[in-house]
Amino acid sequence: MPLTPLDIVNKEFKHGFRGYNEDDVNEFLDEVVRDYEALIKENDELKENTSGMTERLEQYRKLEATLQNTLVIAQQTAEEVKSAARKEAELIVREAEAKAEEIIRQAELRARETETQLTQLRYEAEKFRAQVKSLLESQLRLVETSLVQAAVET
Repeated sequence: MPLTPLDIVNKEFKHGFRGYNEDDVNEFLDEVVRDYEALIKENDELKENTSGMTERLEQYRKLEATLQNTLVIAQQTAEEVKSAARKEAELIVREAEAKAEEIIRQAELRARETETQLTQLRYEAEKFRAQVKSLLESQLRLVETSLVQAAVET
């Protein structure tokens, strides 16, 4: 068991013939007690500081672990966001390509329909021209016949 300041103060020495000067010994013991008490007090403070430092160190270690976990999660989340963005971009591109193909298909269909209508209109125009020509020729013959009959009668 460690020596306490009280043990030092209460220590009694045997007196021998021509022993030490009692005042010098008491003065020295008082000085030892003061120094010993100061050392004990300093030791207690250091233990308390060490305890506090240990607790703070543990808090910092926990904080470091939390920060590392947070960083890992943030990196994973960033990768997931990038991946989701890539997938979404690919989907948008595919949809745009599909819409473009549909627009092209519709335009080609309209072009074919327009071509068919144009062919039909040309046919109708040619038919109409032929009918008008036939009508005009018929009218011309009638006029000529009427002129010939009018000339013969006169």
